[in-house]
Amino acid sequence: MSSLQLLNPADWAAPRGYSNGVVAPADRRLLAVAGQIGWLPDATMVVPQEGEDAFVAQFGQALENVAAVVRTAGGDVTDVMSLRLYVTDKQRYIQHSKELGRIYRRVFGRHFPAMALIVVAGLLEDAALVEIEALAAIP
Repeated sequence: MSSLQLLNPADWAAPRGYSNGVVAPADRRLLAVAGQIGWLPDATMVVPQEGEDAFVAQFGQALENVAAVVRTAGGDVTDVMSLRLYVTDKQRYIQHSKELGRIYRRVFGRHFPAMALIVVAGLLEDAALVEIEALAAIP
């Protein structure tokens, strides 16, 4: 279990699926996770399963890639302090939000760090529809 302190001002409405701030204890190492896209370990883009949207498949793989980097550093997804999600299509994100929520909970459980969603015109990898970077506080 993480010892991160999740912050939400008492007089604000409760956020859904994120925290407004996160404080790490002083005895943690900070890990900056580079932007992860829907690449498989062999550096090929994930192929959607039958009937699955490419955006959804890439989101899931990118999130799994973030978790893999955190675990490689000796941490757990509950050590993630913040996520920045870069998407090329806001409407596609909204359209698939329930599926994305299920994927998020499968990978991160009920841990909701500080998050930002940024809509971009494109990503470095032409086939990429989503990129996720993270900041974690590793014990």
